[in-house]
Amino acid sequence: MCDPREETLLIVDDEEINRAILANIFEKEYAIIQAEDGQAGLRAIEIHCDMLSAILLDVVMPHVNGMEVLRKLYQQGLTEKIPVFLITADAATSTMQEAYSLGVMDVILKPVVPYVVRRRVNSVVELFRARRRLGAEVERQRDQLLLQTQQMAEMSMGMVEALSTAIEFRSDESGEHVRRIHDITCHLLRTTSLGEGLTDDQIRLIGVGAVTHDVGKISIPDAVLNKRGRLTPEEFELMKTHTVKGAELLSRIPQMREHSSYQYAYDIALHHHERWDGGGYPHHLVGDETPIWTQVVSLADVYDALVSKRCYKDAFAADVAMEMILDGQCGVFNPRLLACFRRAEPVLRGLYQPLKGT
Repeated sequence: MCDPREETLLIVDDEEINRAILANIFEKEYAIIQAEDGQAGLRAIEIHCDMLSAILLDVVMPHVNGMEVLRKLYQQGLTEKIPVFLITADAATSTMQEAYSLGVMDVILKPVVPYVVRRRVNSVVELFRARRRLGAEVERQRDQLLLQTQQMAEMSMGMVEALSTAIEFRSDESGEHVRRIHDITCHLLRTTSLGEGLTDDQIRLIGVGAVTHDVGKISIPDAVLNKRGRLTPEEFELMKTHTVKGAELLSRIPQMREHSSYQYAYDIALHHHERWDGGGYPHHLVGDETPIWTQVVSLADVYDALVSKRCYKDAFAADVAMEMILDGQCGVFNPRLLACFRRAEPVLRGLYQPLKGT
């Protein structure tokens, strides 16, 4: 690879004397490459493209003339990157019109006047150099802004995850609930047909969204959230609002909306209490109106609630919990979802085994 930092000028002319005159004008400022015709010029451009500051191109040459070279450069988009100057004795209007339409920067008539051609070429080269610097700076700033946006989104997501965990402690729970919902959801989507069509990255983002499923409980009063007895109809209606409140909370965090998991997190927070038969809330969605990933989180949430001790109940044995789910005691679920869950459940029980030595 050529060193792009070196200022290099390519002179393409079939007359050796013309090449010598132009080389003499620019040799103190540029490394000079010479080509004796258009064909040689195209080879030189292919080899040295990354380091060329400008091309001085004669029009009338054997084999491949200057206009043919210019047309090829235009087709390859190189006239946008490298300034091209026609050096010609042909002042025909048609030639000049076509040259400018193909992106040539200037047409310099022979015989050349050294100080004029130097000034015209150097001015354009400096313009291109400044444009490259500006483009590089814009690119750098764009990358920096993208990185900052991503960092802010990650920070916001981290804060929401921390809030979700804090809500579990507020509910007099260990905070492990959200981690298990994440693990159960990802396991089912990765190891069963429920995840068909989803990429590993999508499943990871769904797992992140699952962590925030109950974030709306921050709006529920402690007296209702931690009530040890059965909720009254009024209290249950209030508890049900945590789905809508959770979605609203997520939507009001600008950086959260920029996060790749937002679409999953929003739907999971809003619809994880929907049921297959439309008997859930808040929108009474039926069947696959609820996305499959939200259905998975919904079932994971129910299973974990059953096999875990809560302020209002003791933990059920895993077999009992499965019987309750399959019998419809916790609402109606997608039959396909239940079949996949039943096969995976023996593995999921491992999430609830006490640590050795405890």
